[in-house]
Amino acid sequence: MRNLLHAGKFLLLDMASTLFFLAVYLLTKNIPLAVVLGIALGAGQIGWEIARKRPIGSLQWLSLVLVVASGTATLITNDPRFVMIKPTLIYATVGVVMLKPGWMNRYLPEIAMEVVPDIAVIFGFVWAGLMFLSAVVNIVVALNFSVVAWASFMSAYGIVSKLGLFLIQYSTMRVTGVRRRARSAVLATAY
Repeated sequence: MRNLLHAGKFLLLDMASTLFFLAVYLLTKNIPLAVVLGIALGAGQIGWEIARKRPIGSLQWLSLVLVVASGTATLITNDPRFVMIKPTLIYATVGVVMLKPGWMNRYLPEIAMEVVPDIAVIFGFVWAGLMFLSAVVNIVVALNFSVVAWASFMSAYGIVSKLGLFLIQYSTMRVTGVRRRARSAVLATAY
């Protein structure tokens, strides 16, 4: 369970400004407020990491850039369709970033990197696929349904799909890791 929380903590921290932007927007329907608060949180996180001389993950940078870029475009256009289609751009961009083998290493504990690094690479590509699928689902819903229906469906879909894949990945890596460690222990005692 500790390893699950470890991975989840880094993912939530990296996506915090994007998630915060979305939460403020859904709660207040106030685009300028959501933009300003999302940008402030993202910049604050980056500043905190820089002050602590710690490396900044690529998804954390991406999250900040997307909040700044999409927030600015939203403010300029003030068009609800742009707000609705914007997640498609975010999902597609994140999917492209996730095509880089090893992007997931930051989120994994050392033991997972020792025992199941191949599974981590595979799930990195599965995550990219989910992002591309989410981009398509978002644009279909955004272009065919009302703002309220879009916000409700995409919020539920986003949480369920990401949490579901996260739990599948965690379970698969844990079971595979335990089996591989047990097998290597048996082989070590045989010699």
